[in-house]
Amino acid sequence: MDKKDKSLIEKYDSKMAPNKKFDGAIQWYSPLEKPFQVCGLAWFEQERKYRRLPTIPSKPIPPAVDHMADHTAGGQIRFQSDSSSLSVRVKLKDKADMNHMPATGQCGIDCYIGEPDQLLPLQYVNTTKYDHTLPEYECALFKNWEPKMRNIILNLPLYQGVQEIWIGLDEEAVVISPPDYVSNKKVIVYGTSITQGGCASRPGMVYTNILSRRIPLEFINLGFSGNGKGEPEVAEIISEINDPACLMVDYEGNCVSTELFRKTLPEFIRIYREVHPTTPILVISRIRYAREDINPRLYEMRTERKEFEQALVNELREQGDLNIYFFDGSKSLGEDYFECTVDGSHPTDLGFLRMANAFEPVLKTLLL
Repeated sequence: MDKKDKSLIEKYDSKMAPNKKFDGAIQWYSPLEKPFQVCGLAWFEQERKYRRLPTIPSKPIPPAVDHMADHTAGGQIRFQSDSSSLSVRVKLKDKADMNHMPATGQCGIDCYIGEPDQLLPLQYVNTTKYDHTLPEYECALFKNWEPKMRNIILNLPLYQGVQEIWIGLDEEAVVISPPDYVSNKKVIVYGTSITQGGCASRPGMVYTNILSRRIPLEFINLGFSGNGKGEPEVAEIISEINDPACLMVDYEGNCVSTELFRKTLPEFIRIYREVHPTTPILVISRIRYAREDINPRLYEMRTERKEFEQALVNELREQGDLNIYFFDGSKSLGEDYFECTVDGSHPTDLGFLRMANAFEPVLKTLLL
């Protein structure tokens, strides 16, 4: 162990994890206890559950949204350790919903590492591999590495609930708190299945998680596949999240008609503004459909909604809300947009990477 690692252990000795379960040469830790930090789940501190909305919401919400709130998209477990190995034991909650995306993205966990006491940059390591029909599993993410201090992040499943998770480290490993974010503020992203992560090959590739590796703030993923429709009750619940850095609104793709979108979006913004009058709001139009050139109706529908979003933002700015912005998502995938989806609508990893690339400079301008 080098001098740098020893100094880190001495610096953080008071924060070493006490919640150990002994199992041979591995000690199993619960991330519910310090020094582990669970991020990306806005109500975790109050409820200690891997869930994206309150267990008992303050307002009634659609059953499908309540069900998908158990999916842990955007949830992360953060800590630092000098362990030479890392394993996870996971008890899943229910069957994954998306049958056209890989199990590694639906119900897998992936791992990133970085230098100790540094938020960024982070390097991908591995993804859990197991029989995805099983409700419980154990999987090693790395073994026999050099025992030196690392910043470690585990990204939780995108389309699956997690009842329980344990983290296995070397018996003699030191475990300390992760590095702090630059502030307590959170980037909140509300939207569709694309926001939730359909169809990323692994959790770290949903665009909110990509952005979390580039912007040193906590990201809250509130994408509800097929069911994020701008309900006023959901807007009120989202308004309960403290310390918002920004709200990204990207649910256009879930609206069955432009008429419904015209009705829900102004009200959604109004409700949020009553609680957070100056928080930046970024209204995002959807990515292009792969078949637009073949089916002109898809182009017409998307353009119609984009023009409405842009006009609404301009109107609100003229009325004095200078903290609301419009982002043209139609250009996010680039000129070869038709190569960036699984099914013409949901991005591949390439599509998510390009979306993150498009959002990154805009968010850094608004947030940093």
